[in-house]
Amino acid sequence: MQVVSFLGTGLLGGGFVHRMLQKGVRVNIWNRTRTKADKLRLEGAIVFDDPASAIRGTELIHLALRDDASVDDVLSLADLQAGQTVIDHTTTSREGALRRTAYWAGRGVTYQHAPVFMGPANAREGSGLMLISGDRTIVDRWSAYLSGLTGRLVDLGDETGKAAAIKLAGNTFLVCFTFGLRETMGVAKSLDLGHEDLVQLFKLWNPASMVESRLDRMSKADGGQPSWELSMARKDTGLFMEAAQHAGVELTLLPAIAEVMDLWIGMGFGQHDWTIVGKDFR
Repeated sequence: MQVVSFLGTGLLGGGFVHRMLQKGVRVNIWNRTRTKADKLRLEGAIVFDDPASAIRGTELIHLALRDDASVDDVLSLADLQAGQTVIDHTTTSREGALRRTAYWAGRGVTYQHAPVFMGPANAREGSGLMLISGDRTIVDRWSAYLSGLTGRLVDLGDETGKAAAIKLAGNTFLVCFTFGLRETMGVAKSLDLGHEDLVQLFKLWNPASMVESRLDRMSKADGGQPSWELSMARKDTGLFMEAAQHAGVELTLLPAIAEVMDLWIGMGFGQHDWTIVGKDFR
């Protein structure tokens, strides 16, 4: 029976362990909060009291932790040995992934970052996306295995740290998307619109279909042939904020957005397409 170790069995890690156990893999696990690991004992996982004991004698170690600091801390406690491989699913900085890859390679240990766009249910079901990049020998060796843990393994090439960078960019969008919906809910509330009104709106009109073309326009166009002038977008933004203010709804994003619009209008771009505001990030 294949044996792997998994350090960090919270929501995501616990989902991964569940899937591995269902596939007949023996899994040695450790988690800082013991009760989270004990729940997986009932499914067949072998629970250890410390990282070093959990990884002893296993070639492959998975991580799903909180951040760079926790990864570094756990790896320092694990007493890794030359020849072992660490697959880290933690969302970390690009710099951290680069540093760990080089540091552990110098000690004969393979460190491979493989962050994911997954929730706990995806990890349990083997769906969602897993990202990987870096040394071709390592990626080629583990790709087939990792593909069995996800819906799609996305190979981003030989640039170490690229997977970490793409993960952070994607999570940036998720954060902005959710807070954009929060702001939309606030404006809708001020206009006496409810949840069902917004659901109906987005059933009729799907802004997700615009992402690729909008990104392309913001990245390349000079804004000289507007489909929506920045000054008009600013006018509408004022209407959003006025409605919210009248209803006593406090907004977070739109006031800051208005400031950026005013800055670009002040620089003479009011008659340009409103996507001109992305010009300084090209």
